[in-house]
Amino acid sequence: MSNQKQQKPTLTGQRFKTRKRDEKERFDPSQFQESIVQGLNQSGTDLEAVAKFLDASGAKLDYRRYAETLFDILVAGGMLAPGGTLSDDMTCTDFCLFKAQEDMETMQAYAQVFNKLIRRYKYLEKGFEEEIKKLLLFLKGFTESERNKLAMLTGILLANGNISASILSSLFNENLVKEGVSASFAVKLFKSWLSEKDINSVGGSLRKVGMDNRLMELFPANKRSCEHFSKYFTDAGLKELSDFVRNQQSIGARKELQKELQEQMSRGDPLKDIILSMREETKKNNISEQTMIGLIWSCVMGSVEWNKKEELVTEQAIKHLKQYSPLLKAFTSQGLSERTLLLKIQEYCYDNIHFMKAFQKIVVLLYKADVLSEEPILKWFNEAHLAKGKSVFLEQMKTFVEWLRNAEEESESEEEEAD
Repeated sequence: MSNQKQQKPTLTGQRFKTRKRDEKERFDPSQFQESIVQGLNQSGTDLEAVAKFLDASGAKLDYRRYAETLFDILVAGGMLAPGGTLSDDMTCTDFCLFKAQEDMETMQAYAQVFNKLIRRYKYLEKGFEEEIKKLLLFLKGFTESERNKLAMLTGILLANGNISASILSSLFNENLVKEGVSASFAVKLFKSWLSEKDINSVGGSLRKVGMDNRLMELFPANKRSCEHFSKYFTDAGLKELSDFVRNQQSIGARKELQKELQEQMSRGDPLKDIILSMREETKKNNISEQTMIGLIWSCVMGSVEWNKKEELVTEQAIKHLKQYSPLLKAFTSQGLSERTLLLKIQEYCYDNIHFMKAFQKIVVLLYKADVLSEEPILKWFNEAHLAKGKSVFLEQMKTFVEWLRNAEEESESEEEEAD
């Protein structure tokens, strides 16, 4: 028997039939467009009929593959070429968003059409968001009326949660920003959004995707200031948006300032340098002394690993605060700042249980260091304290307050005698 393997006979000329699902269908949106346009023309301006047609067509037409074409037609009446112009070589329809009436009621009805479509075919969700991003990049190719309708619709969709506020990143495109298209579009969009939701809801959506601190990018770099933003949107009737952005800027500046102060303290920079630097920053960022003293207090108290034993932590706190009293003093030039600091101390001692017995000693130390004065302490004691641990803290302060009152009376009587 031969060891050599015998060559097996091969069949020639046989054709294998490929499965239909394995065949790569050629991308051809023209037939798809014909079907959608025909259905929209038959439905006309009846948006209920449009929604029903789109719902039923999803079973016969390949929405997954031609999602972009579908959304182009519903918005602009036909497929859009790059830049936002309609493709000439295909049938278009006049029954679309851009040809509809320019009012909120009509735009809300269109938003419902998109809402129903996406709820029925969940896989269209991502494609729809991509479509809105693309349309925003094409704004220069649309008429003013088309932009207005798109802005109103986008505002409603954002309010309904159909799309994420991350789509706004398209408005930061350099060409749109430079020509003022982004800012004017944003006015219409936010007016529409705020007609459906309040500023807290809008702010929450912006924060969720990190857009709350990026709205300045709607303007060119040379106009990217809080003052310019505030004036532009306030003049356009959107003061609440201006206030929101101003507040966000302030929060951002405070965070940066806190970070800088923590770094300066950990490096052991001289207090006079820290005070100088903080004063410059507060002036530059228009931060009030009251805000500043709260920020300094939290940095000073957060820069130490505190002893867990109650009897030792007070001694540690007094030593630490004595060192930083010049910094605290530099930002308590007003009675209101002193009262703010007293409330911060009360809050801190209440929230950190080991400090409950340290409150009075801290206040006395800061009084002796000229950080706190009689009047704010007495006002705090009589009426301006927080509810947090008030019985404990008021009891601790009784003797000192009594002493302050007597000292005040004595000085008054001495003044009268001198007169």
